[in-house]
Amino acid sequence: MASSPRQILKPYQMSGALSHSKTVKRFLLLPLASRKLFKTARTRRRINLNLIQRKVFKKNNERLRKDGEFLIVMEQLTAGSRDSKDLMLPVSSKLKYWQWWLLVVLNILFLLAGQTAATLLGNFYYDQGGNSKWLSTLIQTALFPILFIPFIFLPTTSSSSSSSVDTSSGPSIAKLAIIYTALGLIIAADNLMYSYGLLYLPVSTYSLICASQLAFNAIFAYFLNSQKFTPLILNSVILLSFSSALLGVDEDSSGDPADITRGKFILGFILTVGASATYSLILSLMQLTFQKVIKKETFVVVLEMQIYTALVASCASVIGLFASGEWKGLPEEYEGFFKGKASYVMTVVGVGVAWQVASVGVVGLIFLVSSLFSNAISTLALPIIPVFAVIFFHDTMNGVKVMAMLIAIWGFISYLYQNYIDDLAARKAVRDTTEISDASIP
Repeated sequence: MASSPRQILKPYQMSGALSHSKTVKRFLLLPLASRKLFKTARTRRRINLNLIQRKVFKKNNERLRKDGEFLIVMEQLTAGSRDSKDLMLPVSSKLKYWQWWLLVVLNILFLLAGQTAATLLGNFYYDQGGNSKWLSTLIQTALFPILFIPFIFLPTTSSSSSSSVDTSSGPSIAKLAIIYTALGLIIAADNLMYSYGLLYLPVSTYSLICASQLAFNAIFAYFLNSQKFTPLILNSVILLSFSSALLGVDEDSSGDPADITRGKFILGFILTVGASATYSLILSLMQLTFQKVIKKETFVVVLEMQIYTALVASCASVIGLFASGEWKGLPEEYEGFFKGKASYVMTVVGVGVAWQVASVGVVGLIFLVSSLFSNAISTLALPIIPVFAVIFFHDTMNGVKVMAMLIAIWGFISYLYQNYIDDLAARKAVRDTTEISDASIP
């Protein structure tokens, strides 16, 4: 039985395909065979449109899947090995924009002030009669109980809730103990090398040599954290290395302290470069631990790592203090301190507090941004220290030191600019993915 024109026309009227009155009239005037052909063509067109829509939808889903995998990789980078992108952690995303920036600025001030004060007070300790390298090593970590203060004043609901996830698949206590012990021993050795550097080098020369730690960080991050070398990073590595080498061959640099021989200056130079390399290795190993072992990075976890490694480093320093016999000379050192006994106690305690303040800044920047950014800010403090050394300790600032400082600043800016480019690229990728996902939602 042939369908009437009204029956043939009804589905198109309902779908709005033949809403125009002229089109309806033309359709009714067509012969029956033409009407069937018209209907068949319309149906095929709709089927083709559906196929096209499905292909587009499938293509968008494929793109979203790839972008989703990219975002997962980015989350892994931000949660573990975030040396290549300066992004916020998922926990910090709960903060408002201005709150996040306020915390970043606050931690930058902690790091700059703490590192500057600790370096200057450490040099003051040696200038005024202090001579114990192991005591100087010990006080860099001995006041780690200060790090328990954030557990009291900062909310831990988000971190505790996040840390409660995947507890069954978390690392064993024995594995964490081995990692913390190894890192603590490395930190103790690093602090000892820094102590020798402060003893045998002028504070201005010492601080500028420490600028090489950013170059070492790039090298270790390349091998341990899959950090890619770019022209800007390579430029930074070359400049910072050249800056340190320039100070090492400077004849006038070893002439600041009258009692420092050329041999001791070379030894201090080598140990300071070694300490800078070791410090960069420590940061990369911490990031590798977060990525491969702990697989999460909350403020509580970062603080725990700092506390336990500082505990191990302090125990190792105490053993070194007694094994070396330097503890026997501490009473004489206390009595013969040039500025008096009270000044001796205040200097030792001040160095310890300053290093812990700097440690809070380091921890905060690792939590909010990345370990790479934390090391970059630590390097930023190095050109500031010689200025205060000239003001308070009357260190000489010759032309070679000024040139080395300018080269170090140039390398630092080059490194920061690369991080800025990486940050823009990462944020653009996230923004594009968000726009695609919003467009695909009906």
